[in-house]
Amino acid sequence: MNRIQLLHQQTELTLLTEKALWISELNSLFISDLHFGKAAHFRKSGIPIPEPIHHRDLQKLAYLIQTYNPSDFYFLGDLFHSDWNDQWVLLTEFLQQFSSVRFHLIQGNHDILPKSVYASSPIIFHKQPLHLKNFSLSHEPLESIPTHQLNICGHLHPGVGLKGLARQSLRIPCFYLDKNQLILPAFGNFTGLALMERTPTAQIFGITEKKVIPILSEF
Repeated sequence: MNRIQLLHQQTELTLLTEKALWISELNSLFISDLHFGKAAHFRKSGIPIPEPIHHRDLQKLAYLIQTYNPSDFYFLGDLFHSDWNDQWVLLTEFLQQFSSVRFHLIQGNHDILPKSVYASSPIIFHKQPLHLKNFSLSHEPLESIPTHQLNICGHLHPGVGLKGLARQSLRIPCFYLDKNQLILPAFGNFTGLALMERTPTAQIFGITEKKVIPILSEF
């Protein structure tokens, strides 16, 4: 099962193995925490992180756009990792290939480039939160969510720990749904994981390369 479908007030939400959310009614894709350009920041500090780690992210973005043909693509914060470096040029040139798509950025804590930089890019910049039909889009999870709205957010880089036989253990990214809040996994390859708490009301959907898996019990 390379996707899982949920309903929110009769609107179908599709959780994808590519760590993205597709809402067909809105013809829109949603991802969070790409952190593009992070490898270059590490290299400036003398840590030799290879740039192809971000090329895989671009390949996955291209696949999503070509497969779903969205009218709108929402980055839920932390699109680019902090200060400007030349990888911003690569990212904007990549996005310019898809002239039929409107790209939106909901500001995250790492989205600190000057407004003029965003204005000269193909990205529509939004202060958070952004209300879109029955959804409140933000980077960090909202503490107060309007009635009948689903808060779609990121920031936490949610993950879940799995344990198997012979004390085997594995950590994988996940979608984390609790009441009226859906936290998306970090899209970027060069990001960490934060293990999420299993609460009585939470639904956790682990992500492998081939499947989105409902986590039905604690491990």
